[in-house]
Amino acid sequence: MAYELLTFANDKELAEEVARRWLAELAKRDTSVIYTVALSGGRITKAFFNEIVKQNKTKPISFDGVYFFWADERCVPPTDPESNYAVAKELLFDPLGIPERQVHRIRGEERELLALSDAVSNICNAAKLNAAGQPMLDLVFLGMGEDGHVASLFPQEVEEERQKPEIYRSVRAVKPPPQRITLGYKAIGAAKDIWVLVSGAGKEKALAESISPNGETPLAKVLKLGNQAKIFSDVKPGR
Repeated sequence: MAYELLTFANDKELAEEVARRWLAELAKRDTSVIYTVALSGGRITKAFFNEIVKQNKTKPISFDGVYFFWADERCVPPTDPESNYAVAKELLFDPLGIPERQVHRIRGEERELLALSDAVSNICNAAKLNAAGQPMLDLVFLGMGEDGHVASLFPQEVEEERQKPEIYRSVRAVKPPPQRITLGYKAIGAAKDIWVLVSGAGKEKALAESISPNGETPLAKVLKLGNQAKIFSDVKPGR
């Protein structure tokens, strides 16, 4: 398993550090080269977005050429409070003045096949593809649920589903809203960097299993894909 675990006293410190590190990474890049990132939802993401905006006011950087995608999205309209895009638009894109052309939301309100086709086309047009046809995103942000799920990849999936090569695929979640579209394991594994934000009580056991060599959670399976992942956590692994 390839990962680095960084622990913090609380969610505020976690969000501050992840924002600082990401802005520093963006500041070093060549702005003439497309940079691709996939965002996730979750409570800690809101604190992270707020911190990005706050820190960028103090030391502004250019977001030119930064193209935004999603690790997963709920199949709801883009104005729905459950939409990961809606949260990012309110807390990140609008405050930073990110042009719409750089934001490739998943159109979850459309028919499933159309939404999937659009999502795959957008991400493949922006990111370089590896030999297996998977987009090599510069960075994928993930959260982790109490059951160890990441994106909308849940523990209840059978191995056949996990091995599917689709870049994006439709899933039914065990929590509402049920219908979602998610990056698959192979697409996540093709990313150059994977940063996992783990925050909130009740996740200690799932985090412990996820970093165990014998772990079977979705996060554990991501950590076994070979890439060096960074886990930012305000909980300590426990039983």
